[in-house]
Amino acid sequence: MKVKARAPTAPAAGEGVGGQRPGSSTGGGTFPGFPGFPGFGDDAGAAFSRMMPSMSSVKIAPEALMRLQEEYMQRWQGLLTAATEHAAPGLQDKRFAHQTWHDNGAFTWTAALYLLNAEFMQKLAGAVEGERQVRDRVKFATQQWVDMLSPANFLATNPEAQLKLIETKGDSLKSGLEHLFDDLQRGRITQTDEEAFEIGRNVATSPGSVVFQNELIQVIQYAPSTPKVGSRPLLMVPPFINKFYIMDLQPDGSLVAHAVSQGHTVFMVSWRNAGPELGHLTWDDYLELGVFKAIEVAREISGAPTINALGFCVGGTILAAGLAVLAARGERPVSGLTLMTSLLDFAEPGMLGVFVDEASVQLREQTIGKGGLLEGKDLATTFSFLRPNDLVWNYYVNNYLKGEQPPAFDLLYWNSDSTNLPGPMYAWYLRHMYLQNELKIPDRLVCCGERVDLRRIDLPTFVFGAREDHIVLWRGAFASASLLEGPVRFVLGASGHIAGAINPASKNKRSYWTGGAPKGDPEEWLASATEHPGSWWNEWAGWLEAFRGELRPAPKSQGSAKYPVIEPAPGSYVKARAV
Repeated sequence: MKVKARAPTAPAAGEGVGGQRPGSSTGGGTFPGFPGFPGFGDDAGAAFSRMMPSMSSVKIAPEALMRLQEEYMQRWQGLLTAATEHAAPGLQDKRFAHQTWHDNGAFTWTAALYLLNAEFMQKLAGAVEGERQVRDRVKFATQQWVDMLSPANFLATNPEAQLKLIETKGDSLKSGLEHLFDDLQRGRITQTDEEAFEIGRNVATSPGSVVFQNELIQVIQYAPSTPKVGSRPLLMVPPFINKFYIMDLQPDGSLVAHAVSQGHTVFMVSWRNAGPELGHLTWDDYLELGVFKAIEVAREISGAPTINALGFCVGGTILAAGLAVLAARGERPVSGLTLMTSLLDFAEPGMLGVFVDEASVQLREQTIGKGGLLEGKDLATTFSFLRPNDLVWNYYVNNYLKGEQPPAFDLLYWNSDSTNLPGPMYAWYLRHMYLQNELKIPDRLVCCGERVDLRRIDLPTFVFGAREDHIVLWRGAFASASLLEGPVRFVLGASGHIAGAINPASKNKRSYWTGGAPKGDPEEWLASATEHPGSWWNEWAGWLEAFRGELRPAPKSQGSAKYPVIEPAPGSYVKARAV
């Protein structure tokens, strides 16, 4: 049997124009095309009902259903037999690690039955037939409900929280309620001790200066740490979702500091956190005011005719699109390009793809497509629910049920420091990248008046994908690399979107794979690739050294006569928080 899901309305054929502002002028809403994604003030049940296909259209092959039912009954009978023999079940789940779950009492068996039912529901969702987006939506929504209904999430069924309530004589519950009320005011769950960090004091501390700013970006030039530097600088373009300092968290884990230590003069784009005054900006504006201007500044200050450039996540997407526009104009300002966990081919959009269809994109275009903002807190909530046990319910239990203060963790501090996005830019990005996947089609898109063809970039490129990335699937990064002309080196790192990319060479943990050119089947590429212990940063540093240019004495100051220093790094734009 097949799933009889309603297919999304097919988009109209034709080219997408980066400056276009479709839809009406009202604003508001939540994340990628999915109104009301569960967060504070949203109705989770209503949100999921809007997202899910009609359950009458969801079908599972009878033989698969029968097999799952038989397996479930066998497992359930095993639990029943163990209970009559007073043999405690094993609870191999970190949510039930505390000793209070393992006394062979009611809580133990509640958790055991939950785990059995959760596993069965996930297998049932995995057996759904039909289009990929329908299957993905069923699996995603099932995972959300399963994780939400864990007995660990309720005071009445959580023995660890109850024990703490008794031991603290009610103070844990009092503290938990205070934390809850504070978070209701913030509009999000607190994941770390936010008072422990300050931008410029103990995160984003690499020395340097802001040497340029306009209404959208500041450009930072970092101070050298070596006696000599290459003549060709490196420009880093971070994602405009969240802040740039994911690449400069702590000195021993800073990609900025690592590149500077290799003798590169590093420039960084610091995107402005959009307020209402920027709610009109388009994708073309982000190219002209952001990517193109930053390239111009780095070239003029360094005096180099060409630079090296690195784009991370959507920063890599917009950087590649920008270089294709410049190539169409006959300009080739970059010698060596690096793309970190970036999509150019959106055929495999990861879990974010479950939120994007024609109806949801039209909603964005109608609400914020001509002006307005996508609020950062809505983005943060959605990204957290991509890993609900780790980034939502873990903190719900610890903060509210147990009344604990979350520990200080720089990565989660950065994760909570979200950014607002201009509606016209975001709606255009959703339609032409995620929904219609047009960036990979030669000459389909028009940006800044030029037709975009990624093949025109044609320069040496280093592409990094992360094997466990749930936002940019590594197969999507591989497919994106295959779109590029010129010598392309593809490297696959262990771990996920952030931990895989930000893997400091100083700690040299995990591993990475290297192989031939990124062509053909990605699994075949991986099967023949060579695994190396340690950080992929070392592999990248060796590759980038060839494009650094001849060494010369390091400059004693940042900026130039045309671009005088405005303020010390990390600048003021990065310190503005989304409200």
